[in-house]
Amino acid sequence: MKYPFSDDKVARVFAAFPAIERDMALSLRDLIFEVADATPEVGQVEESLKWGQPSYLTPETRSGSTLRVGLAKGGGVAIFAHCGTDIISTYAATFGGLEQIEGNRAVVFRSADDIAPARLRLLVHHGLTYHLRKATSASA
Repeated sequence: MKYPFSDDKVARVFAAFPAIERDMALSLRDLIFEVADATPEVGQVEESLKWGQPSYLTPETRSGSTLRVGLAKGGGVAIFAHCGTDIISTYAATFGGLEQIEGNRAVVFRSADDIAPARLRLLVHHGLTYHLRKATSASA
């Protein structure tokens, strides 16, 4: 595993997912860590549980808004963002119709083929740098 779990509770949540959904969720998890590694201003990403879902935040720099990965209600997996942000709506405006968007809170993936890392890097980067971008736009 490229990014070992630092929290046994998070590892158990992933282990409890059905096999297909677990593989999809783990690929989303890897993508979050990959984008963080490629974005120095994000700092260390912390993995924990929020609302019973694996959650990713930037406590060191406070650069981002929490992203979560979990099972979608109608099947598949989703990447969730705080509904009070524009993370999902910006992604939907850029790639509308390419994924199943649930309002301003989630992008749902019904199969592994639905996960397009090149597009999702934008969403993850947007989430991990959300507060940096908001601070920059407020001072402009």
